[in-house]
Amino acid sequence: MSVPSALDHQVTGYSLAHAYWMARAARLAYENPAEVERQARAWGFDRVRHHESLFEPPFALEDTQAYTMASDRMIVTAFRGTEPALIRDWLSDAATPPWPGPARTGYMHYGFAEALDSVYPGVRETVAGFRDGGQTVWFTGHSLGGALAMLAGCRMYLEEPRLRADGVYTYGQPRACDRVLAAAVNKGFKGRLFRFVNNDDVVPLLPPEPAYAHTDALRWFDAKGTLHTSMPRIAGAADRLRGAVAGPVVLPSDGVRDHFIDAYVAVLERSL
Repeated sequence: MSVPSALDHQVTGYSLAHAYWMARAARLAYENPAEVERQARAWGFDRVRHHESLFEPPFALEDTQAYTMASDRMIVTAFRGTEPALIRDWLSDAATPPWPGPARTGYMHYGFAEALDSVYPGVRETVAGFRDGGQTVWFTGHSLGGALAMLAGCRMYLEEPRLRADGVYTYGQPRACDRVLAAAVNKGFKGRLFRFVNNDDVVPLLPPEPAYAHTDALRWFDAKGTLHTSMPRIAGAADRLRGAVAGPVVLPSDGVRDHFIDAYVAVLERSL
């Protein structure tokens, strides 16, 4: 397989090629609005709407930003991530009371849920409005943006099943909900949600278990760039991270290096 030269607007299921393009869409969320619109047009999307809130949760997450682009065949909503320097804030926030899940299903991480809540009404309205020709709908995001993409897709599905996304692709996503909500996501998005982890990326280990859980459908790239559907447990890593919630954390440089969105785009490109 070679790197596809264009995003396929007619795709309906999982493929590495589509994962590559969703990673590029997630990377685009870090750009300014003018660049988002320029690139979206180059990819064949004629409608773009930006979602932004300067509302700040009670810990150091930046403002929430996302964009939605639409063509006559496909709609993509991509959420922007945050900087690795803020990983320690996610750790220290682990003790914050959780936020009730959508449709009274389980619980969500408070900070992630509040960040999503600040832009969700606009995202929902845009997706519903743009879906005027039976387009497929996709959510994507990197880092914090991955958590928001998963939670947005879950919220739409549980609150309005007709708006269920055709797929959710996340990259370097932290844990965002409890086991009850994760189980509901696994059921509702079976074969539709794919969570990519690059080698030693430390962010998917945060916030720590057992309060928070991941959804299924893992896609893990090892140090050689080989793709697996499971990840070997790194002895003691989870315990070290649990112990870190009480104080400052010095994150391993390779864990941060593997977290950058450019690293995900690169490993997916090599896999093709």
